[in-house]
Order: sequence, then structure tokens, then C-alpha cells
Amino acid sequence: MIHDFSPFLWRITGDIGIRWYGLSYMTGFICAYFLFQWLARRQKMGLTAEMVSDFVTYGAIGILAGGRLGYCLFYSPDLFLKFKPELPFWGVLAVNEGGMASHGGMIGLVVACFLFARKYRISQNYLYDLVSIAGPIGIFFGRLANFVNGELVGRPCDPNFPLGVKFPSDLLLWPSAEPSRLPELASVVEKLPGVSRDRFLEMVDKMRLDYSARDFVNNTIYQIIDAVQSGNAAVKQALGPLLVARHPSQLYAAAGEGLFIFIVLFLLWYKPRKQGVIGATFVCLYAVVRIIDEEFRTPDAHLGFGLLGLTRGQWLSVGMLAVGLILLFMFGRREGLATPGWGKGQNVRLGRR
Repeated sequence: MIHDFSPFLWRITGDIGIRWYGLSYMTGFICAYFLFQWLARRQKMGLTAEMVSDFVTYGAIGILAGGRLGYCLFYSPDLFLKFKPELPFWGVLAVNEGGMASHGGMIGLVVACFLFARKYRISQNYLYDLVSIAGPIGIFFGRLANFVNGELVGRPCDPNFPLGVKFPSDLLLWPSAEPSRLPELASVVEKLPGVSRDRFLEMVDKMRLDYSARDFVNNTIYQIIDAVQSGNAAVKQALGPLLVARHPSQLYAAAGEGLFIFIVLFLLWYKPRKQGVIGATFVCLYAVVRIIDEEFRTPDAHLGFGLLGLTRGQWLSVGMLAVGLILLFMFGRREGLATPGWGKGQNVRLGRR
């Protein structure tokens, strides 16, 4: 299939409107709110219903700030030195241009839990367990939004693979990675209203030395993508043979990093667990699943593959797995008060103070 989803649920004008990506964050926070309310009532660990909304707010700020700073630090450090004369002026704040890192979001959550625990005098480890069981829900919706946006695309697959998807967003890499293929788009360009095939080919020939020609080509590519998302059947049909079928890695990630991990942690917490064990288990599970998922995902174009053929995301997950195993060992051996399970008759505190 050719990916033709629009990133907007409702586009008002240009780049202004209600985006699926923003809705995915909102849905994740709403689900976390109700899950925390439900667990707080059953576990009675000091988190009152009135405090839950504040906790979700802390978490939301931690995820957004940590996710953005993590992306800038791990994947695009040049954004720290990128300034523009128009809003938002600083590259780090240009979230409208995309760029969030899940590893950074998790670090932001840890900081948020620490600050919330100090303010309300609640166990930090219990809060880490709470966000760990709710986090996969947000990841699930976030990865679905990644698929709708046509970003974080998968690696090439067999053209006959039944789940293979052709992403028009691949065209954005052609001017830098495959400029020799740009003339092939002439048959697509002629399907666009108001765009001349000959003019496009002329600009392709000039783009190496002429910045205005390069801008023209890039703008035309964006018009092609927008036409596909807007339902232009002629453009979609002409573009299909030029695109490479790819794994829908975003959907794999939604199923693995989101749904699978949530089910495992939810079932694990049916019975009382030592504080911190759920959080440490999440760290380990996410790291392993992410390492596997990255085998189907195309690495960032400006980073490529790193040492031993692994991606940046895989190396970050290797470090995350090491930390998770250490935490699991520490929390598993610690003697102290356990958190009640959510199951009926499982609200029994184990261990010694």
C-alpha cells in the first residue's frame, strides 16, 4: 500500500490545525490519569485522587521537555547552536519541525517523579512504578501517530511482503541522498496542478549550484506529498512504482514497545511487588524490545549505522538495559514495604521495614 494518511485530523490552513501527533500525547495523558486514579484507590500508597492531576501534569512536562532535549542531545546537537530571526528563534524550541526522543522523555519522567515525590512526600520508587505501567500506553499511541505522519519509516522489505508500505516521505531524502533519481519524478509532477514538467526538470539540472532551484525542487516534493495526503489519485498512482516498500516499523513498535510491555507489566502487578521492581522491569523490557524494533527501522539519515552495525537508538537501549538489570537486582534484593497488587485480595504488604 502507498501511505496516504494526513498528519492532520483537521487542517485549518497551511501547517495550522489539529495534528494526530498532538492528539496521541493528549490521549496518553488522559489514559494515564484514569489508570493512576484506579491504581491509587486500590493500592492506597499515599497518592490521593486530588494529587493525580498534579502528578500527570508533572509527568507531561517531564516527557515533553526531556523528549525534546533528549533528541537535541542524542540525535541532533547542532540544534543547540541553531538560531533564526523568526519564532521560536532557538532550534531547541522549534518543536514544530519535529524531533522527540523516547529515551529523553523517560529521563524527563524520572526527574518529574523525583520532584513530585519531594513535594508530596511520596515514595519515589512507587511513582516510578506508576509511570512505568502507564508509559507503554502513551508509547502505543505515539507510535501510531508516527505511522500516520509517515516518519521513523522502516527498512526496505520484499515488494511482495503483505504488510509492506510505500512512504511518500522518502522523497524528502532524494535531493541529498539520491539526486540522480529526481528526474524520475517528472511523470508525477505533470499530475500536479500548476506545475510544469519541463520547469521541474530545468530546476533539477540547476539545483547543485542554484539555491533557488533547490528550494523549487524541495517545494515541489512537498506538493507531491501533500497531493497524496489530500487524495489525488493520479499523483498517487504515478508515484507508486517509484517508491520502495518498507516495513511498517512504527506499527511493530506500537505493538512491542506499547501493547506488549503494558500487558506484561499489568499482569505482573496483579500481585504485590517490591517497590521499584515494576519500573526496573519496564526499563529492561523496553530496552530489549527497542533493540529488536530498530532492526526494522531506518536509522536517521544524518547518523546512519554506528559501531557493530547498530543504530544510535540500539546503543542507547544497550546502556538502558545495563541500567535496568542493575536496578532489577537492587530492588529485587531490597527488604522493605511492597506495593499492593491491583488484583482482588492482593492488597497485602510484604517484607520488613
